[in-house]
Amino acid sequence: MPFPNQTARAFTKANIEAIKPGTIGVYGLFRQGAWVYIGRGDIRARLLEHLGGGNACITREKPTSYVDEVTTNDEAREKALILEFDPICNKKVG
Repeated sequence: MPFPNQTARAFTKANIEAIKPGTIGVYGLFRQGAWVYIGRGDIRARLLEHLGGGNACITREKPTSYVDEVTTNDEAREKALILEFDPICNKKVG
């Protein structure tokens, strides 16, 4: 099951800082034609970490946009999204 229908947001510091701190869920980073990374946790904190270069693969792949889904810290949902979208920078799951 894909991310809920939503308008993707640009992967910029201003957009990420607009997310309420402590918002927990799953998120996906992508660029045209490719999913780059799917993760979970504190969405704002994790996206700021990725924007700051905390993951060399993400930095190299240059995502331009992100989507998110507010959930509990749901490992099963994260794994399902990884299996569905096969992002470049995630280790294989399952």
